[in-house]
Amino acid sequence: MAIVEDRNIIAVDVQNAVKRYGSFTALKTISLSIKDNEFFTLLGPSGCGKTTLLRIIGGFEELSEGAISLFGDEIAKLPPNKRPINTVFQNYALFPHMTIEENVMFGVEMRGGSKAEARQRASEMLDLVQLTQFASRKPSQLSGGQQQRVALARALAPEPKVLLLDEPLSALDLKLRQAMRYELKEIQRKAGITFIFVTHDQEEALTMSDRIAVMSSGELQQLGTAREIYESPHNTFVADFIGETNLLEVSVDALSGGSATCHLGGGHELICDEVKGVGVGAKVHLSIRPERLTLSDTPMEGASLSGVVRDNIYIGTDIQTIVDLNEGPQMVIRTSNSDRGNKRIFEPRSPVFVNMEKGAARLLAD
Repeated sequence: MAIVEDRNIIAVDVQNAVKRYGSFTALKTISLSIKDNEFFTLLGPSGCGKTTLLRIIGGFEELSEGAISLFGDEIAKLPPNKRPINTVFQNYALFPHMTIEENVMFGVEMRGGSKAEARQRASEMLDLVQLTQFASRKPSQLSGGQQQRVALARALAPEPKVLLLDEPLSALDLKLRQAMRYELKEIQRKAGITFIFVTHDQEEALTMSDRIAVMSSGELQQLGTAREIYESPHNTFVADFIGETNLLEVSVDALSGGSATCHLGGGHELICDEVKGVGVGAKVHLSIRPERLTLSDTPMEGASLSGVVRDNIYIGTDIQTIVDLNEGPQMVIRTSNSDRGNKRIFEPRSPVFVNMEKGAARLLAD
């Protein structure tokens, strides 16, 4: 199918959304806009409000306050069956007595399509998810990954404008989950519609999403691309939740020319870009990703911190080295195994210098 993409069109617009359950506030004034044909992810730990927001978009929960529109039309009062939105749930909810083809036809027929139209649409969707050869089988005859693709085909068959996905990969084993990430993104690209994906898995979010909304305690912590959120976290929660980081307590000693001089304790100092709202004397945190650090036996030009190696941990693709800074905090340095020929691995109890790439230290507005 030919897809005309305009990333300036807003598919779902949520404004000042609040959801209360009695005295408990599950969503606290959330506002965000999701673009047409975007793979958009709601990411956060259990209980952060991401599934509540997804259910509000789908019509399964009512807003306590705020507004929600779909392609410019207010939908807050519409029931789920009146919204051009479909949902893929965690358990897939396939009908065990129906064939795969009948499962995919079901939604089209329920929306008033003829059997011939439903069969044609099912054929197109099974081709999209590469399951045409399994059309006559029952769900119990398929693997978990295949059942997940059937659930996607069934949800896409009625041609929704937006597809909601509530942790659909959580029931799969690790290898299959990793493989399905790429398949899911490819299906979204070919279908040409907006996917809104809920997960607590940071790697899933980083590998599939056009943009990510990081949530915690019912609040939106940061919204941006995977690179923006990983490289430039706004606060301590985002830095700590997304990937691995060295999260260090610091005091800001001086500000000059857009740079902040920070003290880590033990006489260690770091210079990083200043952050709006963090002034001299502030006690905050900074984040340094382990892969942006290297070790040497002599200090390098720029930021170098002295310490002693505590341990090396082999994790297949990388070696993680734990260093106790002299009279200071502990840091983790990650060295790719492909770099072992060029980078020395220091044994435990070795004195070392921890060196940072320019811009590696990110000051956080706690």
